[in-house]
Amino acid sequence: MAKNRSHSSEGPSQRQLRVGELIRRTLADVLARGDIHDPDLNRFSITVGEVRTSPDLKVATAYVVPLGGKGQEDVLELLNRNRSELRRAVSKNLTLKFSPELRFRLDDTFDRMDDTRRMFAQDAVRRDVES
Repeated sequence: MAKNRSHSSEGPSQRQLRVGELIRRTLADVLARGDIHDPDLNRFSITVGEVRTSPDLKVATAYVVPLGGKGQEDVLELLNRNRSELRRAVSKNLTLKFSPELRFRLDDTFDRMDDTRRMFAQDAVRRDVES
């Protein structure tokens, strides 16, 4: 018998994780190959760090960052401008009933890792950790 997954605190289901990773790889490939007919978008090298899907798999949020971190707002604008073409390109490689709506957010994972490293490098924190 299937468990009732109505509690959002349990996190994403295996299917959500699997589909999110498939979308992430496909989107990264599409962007790397320059399959989108927008020269402004194709001049950026974009890393797709993670894709999270809604429980019904109809919305996929891609967390992206341009290589080197420069032009983040421009990249978001270009991705949103080309959202429908990206959706079609990604859906060609998916075997889902619905092609998910793509949403784009800046991936701040690297910034948070840098902040954590800086925090652990502080003398007071290092002293507390060592004791």
